[in-house]
Amino acid sequence: MKKHAFKFLTMVFSVLLFVASVPSFAEDMKGIAEVPQSVKVKLALRDLYSGHIFWVRNVVFATKYGNKAAAKVAEEQVVQNAKAIGESITPYYGKDASEKLFKLFAGHYGAVKDYMNATFAGKKGAQKAAVDKLTKNADELATFLSSANPNWPKDTLFSALVAHGGHHIAQIDDLSKKDFDSEAKIWETMKEHMYVISDLLADGILKQFPEKFMK
Repeated sequence: MKKHAFKFLTMVFSVLLFVASVPSFAEDMKGIAEVPQSVKVKLALRDLYSGHIFWVRNVVFATKYGNKAAAKVAEEQVVQNAKAIGESITPYYGKDASEKLFKLFAGHYGAVKDYMNATFAGKKGAQKAAVDKLTKNADELATFLSSANPNWPKDTLFSALVAHGGHHIAQIDDLSKKDFDSEAKIWETMKEHMYVISDLLADGILKQFPEKFMK
């Protein structure tokens, strides 16, 4: 009997300890919920732009190894991600600007896809045309964005976007040669550079519209 009573008391004590810890946990969660809006903007843009390279990478892998179903799904996600990137500027620059950014970002992906197809088919001339298209698109993106926000210098954006395009090219080249070690390193570089670009964009928005992020 004493044994059962001891087990019961132990269980009650454990429950009481759990209940006592709940307010502390709630306070911790409250602190997390109060993350500054400026941080939320940066994290949201990092997530969006990281999604771009994630799904493009999936397209390249699936295409290389002939998985048409996987490539189709990945490409659909690339498009959805590009739409989301466009929509991310709607609260600041309006719907027309959002649609323009979507079209330009779709053009960026189109050039990357052209380079992928040319590389996998061994067509050097088509590769060069795709690189030219990618560079032209970077200039168009930089021009458009810099015209919307004085905190986004065109030269800085253009250099960053050309470097980003170069990462896509290097990744495709590595996968074409099945150099997975090199591709893994490129992937890490791509992620870090994507954060640089998204943070640059977030900082520009925060500087241009400080009133939107005041608590």
